[in-house]
Amino acid sequence: MSITGIAERKAAAARAGSDHRWLVLVVVSIAQLMVVLDATVVNIALPSAQHDLGFSNNDRQWVVTAYALAFGSLLLLGGRVGDLLGRKRTFLISLVAFALASALGGAAPDFAVLVIARALQGVAGAMLAPAALSTLVTTFRDPSDRGKAFGVFGTVAVGGGAVGLILGGVLTEYLSWRWCMYVNVFFAAAAVLGAVIYMSETKPPVRPRIDIAGTITAGLGLFGLVFGFAQAETDGWGSVVTIVSLALGVAFLAVFVRIEQRVGTPLLPLRVVADRSRGMAFVAVGIAGLAMFGLFLFLTYYLQLVLHFSPVTSGLAFLPMIACVMISSNTANIVTLPRFGPRIVITVGMVLGFLGLGYLSRIDVHSSYAGGVLPALILMGFAMGMVMAPSMNTATAGVAPQDSGVAAALVSTMQQVGGSIGTALMSTIAASVTSSYISTHGLVTNAAGFDAAASTHGYTIVFGVSALIFVVGAVLAASFFPSKQRLAAMRESVAATAPQVPEAAAQAETEGVTVQA
Repeated sequence: MSITGIAERKAAAARAGSDHRWLVLVVVSIAQLMVVLDATVVNIALPSAQHDLGFSNNDRQWVVTAYALAFGSLLLLGGRVGDLLGRKRTFLISLVAFALASALGGAAPDFAVLVIARALQGVAGAMLAPAALSTLVTTFRDPSDRGKAFGVFGTVAVGGGAVGLILGGVLTEYLSWRWCMYVNVFFAAAAVLGAVIYMSETKPPVRPRIDIAGTITAGLGLFGLVFGFAQAETDGWGSVVTIVSLALGVAFLAVFVRIEQRVGTPLLPLRVVADRSRGMAFVAVGIAGLAMFGLFLFLTYYLQLVLHFSPVTSGLAFLPMIACVMISSNTANIVTLPRFGPRIVITVGMVLGFLGLGYLSRIDVHSSYAGGVLPALILMGFAMGMVMAPSMNTATAGVAPQDSGVAAALVSTMQQVGGSIGTALMSTIAASVTSSYISTHGLVTNAAGFDAAASTHGYTIVFGVSALIFVVGAVLAASFFPSKQRLAAMRESVAATAPQVPEAAAQAETEGVTVQA
């Protein structure tokens, strides 16, 4: 097909796509919400599931870890699968697989089946999350519409965890823990219906070879990191298993980078992370995930165990934060990011995160929700909206269509690995500080080993550490994000030197057109 024919096909596809692109945004947002909330909705249901199936406290972590291991270690492969096989096809297959795994988990007769179902959910999620984000990248090319779309998507990515807490509390309290799994079937069904009607298939003009060596080393490296941090949470950082897992994870990732420098068809083309602004955006997502998971986890503990909120009330307590995320995500992407660039917007977001968690580190057993918690949630809502949505936008801006899946996967990978590190690190700190406080003050704990004052002291230290992580993020963002003017000059330079025919082929890929030079 000639270049003229490609242009005509592109114009026709653009006219057709413009009618449905906002409905495509709804579809991918539903899928993203399902993936994100599944990381928290099960946490609320765990005590009920444990009582029903009769597994031990030591086994309980595997209901969460099985999902995290499969999801985190296969994300890069999931991104490339979407690039190779077609994003709509990958999206639909992943949705159906996620629904079936969720149904299996909801009907689980014992602990083993539940863990297997959670692992299968993680596999499906690792294919689904990159397909959803890369579909967004290739659907919204206009900067104005792209800002609006990423504002909505960023709200879902950040607020989905809090929604999971609310939904998990409602389902567990009024129905059964099993409905925390079954509910995904309804989300998946809605997304499948919308995808079949409104999404168009995107296939690569040439079927590349899969980077087998890169796939294996990346999977093993990410598995080692996620497993190591999960073990650190339960066995401590000095455990042999923890140390060996983390060391092997780092070693495999080092080998992976070396392979990607040499292989002809890499799993992760290093050009995706070579751009200075894009690379820093990936780092910002990881830092935000690291600090954010501490907020969700330990503030939930504080609300339920110290302030004695019910699961439903605890979830509803996060609603002001979700509202602020919605406001700041859309404002940041539509107004401030185009005007000021990522350096200023993301740095300010990091500073707000520091202020919010710093305020939260002042709570004690006598603090009220209105005076001690709510102001921090408002600050954190604005902070996460200003960090996550612009970072996702920046991380995928200017990526060639054939690389959009792996770029999207890397965004999810950074968020997942950051969350795993944050959960393990903060849990270890909280346990150590609480134990030391009990010993120092000679306290007598209840039958479950809980003391409100000691536990609250542990939570405040965790919030303080998380606040300092945001300080690090602010310094890095201010130092390494280029200014708006320099970023524009860099992008113009790249565009001016890019080969024209390969660019046409890459662009035509999104319409399934084959270019003949």
